[in-house]
Amino acid sequence: MAKDLGASSPKYHQIVDKKRSYTRFLLTALCCLAFYLIGAWQNSSKVHIDSTTVSYSTGCGALDFQAHHSASATAASKISSSSALDPSTAPVPACDMGFSEHTPCQDAKRSLQFDRARLVYRERHCPPDSEKLQCLIPAPVGYKNPFSWPKSRDYAWFANVPHKELTVEKAIQNWIQYEGDRFFFPGGGTMFPRGADAYIDDINSILPLTDGTIRTALDTGCGVASWGAYLLKRGILTMSFAPRDTHEGQVQFALERGIPAMIGIMASQRLPYPARAFDMAHCSRCLIPWTAYDGLYLIEVDRVLRPGGYWILSGPPVNWKLHWKSWQRTKEDLSGEMTAIENMAKSLCWKKIAEKGNLAIWQKPKDHTDCSNGPEFCDKEQDPDLAWYPMEACISKLPEADQSEDLPRWPSRLTTTPSRISSGSLSSEDSFNADTQLWSQRASYYKKTVLPVLSSGRYRNIMDMNSGLGGFAAALSMNSKMWVMNVVPHHHQHKTLGVVYERGLIGVYHDWCEAFSTYPRTYDLIHADNVFSLYKDRCEMKDILIEMDRILRPEGAVIVRDQVDTLNRVKRIMTSIRWQSKMYDHESGPFNTEKVLVAVKTYWVGSSNSTL
Repeated sequence: MAKDLGASSPKYHQIVDKKRSYTRFLLTALCCLAFYLIGAWQNSSKVHIDSTTVSYSTGCGALDFQAHHSASATAASKISSSSALDPSTAPVPACDMGFSEHTPCQDAKRSLQFDRARLVYRERHCPPDSEKLQCLIPAPVGYKNPFSWPKSRDYAWFANVPHKELTVEKAIQNWIQYEGDRFFFPGGGTMFPRGADAYIDDINSILPLTDGTIRTALDTGCGVASWGAYLLKRGILTMSFAPRDTHEGQVQFALERGIPAMIGIMASQRLPYPARAFDMAHCSRCLIPWTAYDGLYLIEVDRVLRPGGYWILSGPPVNWKLHWKSWQRTKEDLSGEMTAIENMAKSLCWKKIAEKGNLAIWQKPKDHTDCSNGPEFCDKEQDPDLAWYPMEACISKLPEADQSEDLPRWPSRLTTTPSRISSGSLSSEDSFNADTQLWSQRASYYKKTVLPVLSSGRYRNIMDMNSGLGGFAAALSMNSKMWVMNVVPHHHQHKTLGVVYERGLIGVYHDWCEAFSTYPRTYDLIHADNVFSLYKDRCEMKDILIEMDRILRPEGAVIVRDQVDTLNRVKRIMTSIRWQSKMYDHESGPFNTEKVLVAVKTYWVGSSNSTL
């Protein structure tokens, strides 16, 4: 018979200790195995994206990101029922289909509350927080991924921008044609019926368009942005803008074609660009009353033109002796308008360098040393770089001749220290060079680990929501398949947008507590560097994400950099707006508390009742 071991027996305690040691060993081994499997899953997971399929691979099975190019109106409800949503996160509902092209700050009904004088009612008028939509803007039925660049320059799907008005209104001007299930853009314009290419060749016979001297351009009243489209192959990046008016969808068409553009107008407020930004500005029958209000609009062009920059005017009243009958205006009227423009240009010390056919071109001086007979200079305390202020009939004085900002030719200017840096007003040369190198490394990390198809042409229209010195855009800029809209938050301590333009890039000031001046579904990729930390005390994180969803195309991607606790909150809201997301370590390794969150917007389209 076995001897009973009491609890006080030493042998009893030895047996118990051995059992405890074995249990601890087993638990430790299981924990190590669990951590190993988690690490292996993280390293093997990736977001795979191409033009037709977006799949999210994990060790626990694949989530469906199939692109429903010919989706019916029921596709949205199928996505809703099959999506693995966090039950604790309430889904954001879809808006009514009537909001499919909603532009919150250029809403036609709200605009009627504002003054029509000087077209103030067509400026930005954003809704208060109480009136912001808390729903997702639906894509139209049949929405398809846009054509890849450069084919997108010439074609766009009708289902994506279902408006035929311009095909009728501008039929004889060769803007746009409707062909079956798509639109064709012949490259014509009101003042260039032979096509934008031939028109630009005419300009090139006067100005150096292909030697890198001219890099940034502004097109006022751009139509469908064919001028900017055909300048791209000459190495010139154009910011095109036009109002949301009776020419329905012109800016929307431009962005659908993969051409930089935004909704905007010259009315009472400064344009959202810094001083001395553009090498060239252009108006082709843009209908802007250049000499009205003491030449206010021409003075605004002077503010945003670089020293030595060019202003190109075609259409009324240029070459009025030939066109006065077709323009249905009197000779006296057109002659008087042309004289007024000539006099205003002289008062700004602009030099007329050519009038050839339908073109007239002036050049802004490189300094104001000998300019004293025109409008008065603005107060020294007034910052000419700031936007969203009322236009004033005063000239922003240029730096002295010995401080002139002669820039190197493109592409050398991309990495040359900008004058705003070298002058010491912003950062330092060492900081600028370090920032350039940092974003080059980060872009490489994105391409290798976070978003391997970044350079493939999958993403054409890219937005950087907090661009800083433009480092992210600079790292991508030599890839002709993509362009970046650099956004500098207008309340940011450092107004760096001037640096962005000096580098030969383009961008805009903006407040992300408000909607951006664009149509829905106009960007393929959005990059947000510490945006949510920047705005944490200013507006709701959810409102910013809903706006990002509005401007992002179905199956578009988002890269968010921020602190891990902030990203965890962002990730939960992403689930509620039907995005799939995954967290990655900082490029420096897992011990950095800043992480990278990549997300993909799922494909869904609206229906007659717009329910998800």
